[in-house]
This record gives sequence, C-alpha cells and structure tokens, in this order.
Amino acid sequence: MRILARHLTPPKQSFFLFGPRGTGKSLWVKEQFKDALFLDFLSPEIHRAYSAYPERLREALAADPRKKDIVIDEIQKVPEVLTVVHSLIEERRGLRFIMTGSSSRKIKRTGADLLGGRAASVSMHPFTASELHGAFSLPQALQNGLLPLVVASADPKATLNGYLALYIKEEVQAEALVRSIPAFSRFLEAASFSHASVLNVSGVARECAAERKTVEGYLKILEDLLLSFQVGVFSKRAKRRLVEHSKFYFCDPGVFRSIRPKGPLDRPEIDGGALEGLVAQQLRAWTDYRGRENRLYYWRTQKGLEVDFVVYGEDGLYAIEVKNSARIHPEHLRALEAFKQDYPEARCSLLYRGTERLKRGNVLCLPCADFLAGVTPEKGLDMDNL
Repeated sequence: MRILARHLTPPKQSFFLFGPRGTGKSLWVKEQFKDALFLDFLSPEIHRAYSAYPERLREALAADPRKKDIVIDEIQKVPEVLTVVHSLIEERRGLRFIMTGSSSRKIKRTGADLLGGRAASVSMHPFTASELHGAFSLPQALQNGLLPLVVASADPKATLNGYLALYIKEEVQAEALVRSIPAFSRFLEAASFSHASVLNVSGVARECAAERKTVEGYLKILEDLLLSFQVGVFSKRAKRRLVEHSKFYFCDPGVFRSIRPKGPLDRPEIDGGALEGLVAQQLRAWTDYRGRENRLYYWRTQKGLEVDFVVYGEDGLYAIEVKNSARIHPEHLRALEAFKQDYPEARCSLLYRGTERLKRGNVLCLPCADFLAGVTPEKGLDMDNL
C-alpha cells in the first residue's frame, strides 16, 4: 500500500506523539524526519542498552552534534530516558525530540519525567475518510475499521483478531497491569455492549462478575492504552435536566467488532454501534488535527432526548445525530429539534445511510459517507460547504 499523507502537522517544539498501536506513528515520523537520529525502543538491542544506561542518549548526540531532531520510538518502553531528554532540552537550545508511544501509562506509573510542559502532546488517530480520498469505503470501514495496520492487510479479519491479542500480551500481561488476564478478557466482552452507549460501570461489573472498583481500573487501563475513549455531556447553559454519565467508545469500529460477541439477532445493534463509533472516531480526529479549541460532547436529557454528538469551540456549535437507516423518519429529528430550541445558534445535521442531501426544517440531512469524506482539518464543520 502506498504511503498516504496524514492530516497531522508536526509541532515546531519537542513533542510526544501518542496513538494506538497500528495507527502508523513510526512510519509517519520516519517520513517526516528523515535526517533525524532515530532510536527504536522496540529493538531488543537498543532497549537493553538504554534501559541499562539512559545517559547513552547524551553520548549518541555528542557523537553527531549536527543532529537537531531526535526520534525516540515507543518511549514508554524506557521512560527513564526522559530525565536525560529533559536535561538536553535545557542545555542545548534548538534540539527537537519526537517521542512516540502507544501508552503514557507506564510513564505516569513509574513517575518518570514528563518534561514539565517543555514538550507538546499530540495524537495520531486511525485513518480519516479524507486521508483515504477515493479509497474510502463506508461498508469496509464499518466492517474492518480504519487502523492503517488493518487497512493495509491482505487479511483484515485475521489482523484484527491478532491485534487485541498482541495488546493483551505485550501491554497488559507483560507490564502486569492486571492480576487475571481471563478476568480482563471477560471485562472486554462486557464492555463491548456499552460501546456507543452511556457508560454504566455497575452494569459492566455485574456482567463480568467483578467488583466495581476493579472495572473502574480496567476502564482506566483501556483509556491509558488508547483503546477506548469517553465523550462527556454538553451542559453549557443547560435549559433541561441532563444525564451526568459519559458515553463509551472503543477506538475503532473494527476493534469493537472483534471484541463484541455476535449472533443472528445482534447485527442491527452491532452495525448501528459501529457507525456511531466511526463518526465519533472521525470527529475526535478532526478536533485534534484542526489545531483550534474545539471539543466533542453528546447531549442527553433525563427524559431520553439524545443528540449523538455536539462539537463546541472556536469553530462554532454543531449538533450531529447519526442513524443507521436509509430513510429519514420524523422521530430521527426530534432530539435535534429540541436541541435547536435550546441553542438557536447551533447548526444541526442528521447523518444517515441514504444517498440524498435533504433539508428538513432546521436540520440538514446528509449521507454519512459524504459527510465523512468531506471533513478535513483545513475547514470547519459547516455542513453547507461539505
């Protein structure tokens, strides 16, 4: 597969680049920083050398003082080297460290130096539809997800099945993050039923027969490993009583499908969750790559009116509802209409599986594939221009 340009713009200062495994972080830094000093901590030899003697970094730079960019791949494998990085940033102006990782958990857990704000933190997401251009296929994205590792695979299903097993072996088991791998696997299955839903921690705990505190710890591990994220409630100037709990999503619809138990009666529920999760993933990538102050929320009243996504920030206020349906029904618009009553300045859109672009009252209805393909960091979410 040819190398695709990504929407991420590298900061001019030192930075951490975090993202789930398989999102293409290593390939991106190699393309962006071809003349950099490159250290791969997944290499057993380099890992051993720097684990035993982090000051080796200072010696490597002294041997080639012309190097201004230093890439450290999988920094969480040897977090102790960050103390040396901190010292070098202070001592030698003009150095830029690019530090990738699939988790910041070990760095935080070991109390390693996070550079005291001297390095930015940016995220690498799975592919966006606009990065794939004409190669984007909504049905394929819903089935296999958009992790570059999977998109490039000759056997996406097998790659997805091995993806989570690798995470559990190399991140969870190797780092002794949980006491029982079978219990954690049961939790993953139980959590998959909460994908694209308001998170009920007690309910997940009952499903996997675990203590609530244990499940809270498991959820934190998933977030730290960048395998999941949560979306909070939009409550600014609230005029109605709202729920308080966040919604839960796995990082990619393909990952969600690989975990979720399946049966002949589950397809509509799984397909709907995959579609909403895909839109969540794409909007989350847009808020990060856009480079402006925008945040992703959802809106749900205690009476059950729910808007799947609210984007609020410097680019405006957008309310987006997602329906896995080829037709638009009046009930699909009710929550958006209620939101528009409370927030007249909001731009409201319905994304659906049909092919027509329609306007129903104050709601612009768009084919979901067209919306996703038109969202780029260079512009806002003004649906009229997509």
